[in-house]
Formats: sequence, C-alpha cells, structure tokens
Amino acid sequence: MTQKSLFDLAGRMAKIDICMLCSKTAGNRIGARPMSNNSDVEYDGTSYFFTLDDSRMVSDIENDGQVCLTFQGENWFSLALEGKAKISRDRETFAEHWVPDLDRWFPKGVDTEGLVLIEVSAERLAYWDGEENGELVLEDRSV
Repeated sequence: MTQKSLFDLAGRMAKIDICMLCSKTAGNRIGARPMSNNSDVEYDGTSYFFTLDDSRMVSDIENDGQVCLTFQGENWFSLALEGKAKISRDRETFAEHWVPDLDRWFPKGVDTEGLVLIEVSAERLAYWDGEENGELVLEDRSV
C-alpha cells in the first residue's frame, strides 16, 4: 500500500462539503458541530469555516484551540484531522475565502455583523480509504 500525501488527502477533503468540527467545551466535554468547508481546503492542510462570534464553538476554540475534524467521503473514505484552530475577525481574510454559496447563511456577505473565520491548521491526519489506511504527522504548524 502506498502512503497518501498531504496533497492527495487535501484533494479528497475538498470533495466533502460537510465535516464535523469537534472541540473541548467549557464543561470539559467534547462538542461537535457540522460545518461546511465550501471546498476551501489548501494543499498545506489548512481548513476554513465561517460562523458567528456569539456561537459556543467560538468561545470553545478561544479557550482551547485543539480541535478535531472528521470527514466521511465516497467509497468508505474517512479522515480524522487533529489540529489547532484560531479565530480571525479580519475582513480581508474573509474575502480571500468567501464563496457565493455562503450568501445563503450570511446574506450580508463579509459585512455580516459578528462574522468570524475559523482557521484549522492540521497537525495529524489519520485516514481510511477502503482497506487502505495511514497517518500523516505534520511539522509544528502552531497558529
């Protein structure tokens, strides 16, 4: 079996619209929410998600940025990504990652009051692709 590269995995992730973003809550539990990556997955393993700053997820990430993303794709492809998340409130950064499909959720676009961008930098990716599986550990990518 051939080890998949980060480029291979990012390409598969980009084809999966919804993933689960898991974070540690203030009550020391695990909170999970479905999030759309809008196919905005860079080949360096960074994923981006828009939400509002009053969401519990934002406060969870601000308290502890260690998160997990889980993806389920076609033909039994699954991926678990561990990484560090940070919150961006920079409108220029919003514009770099905005796609028209987001207008459904945020009708005022990047000018939506309270809009934030969650940036998740992968540290470890475990994958299962049919009978093949593997793991990639990335160099320190602290955010």
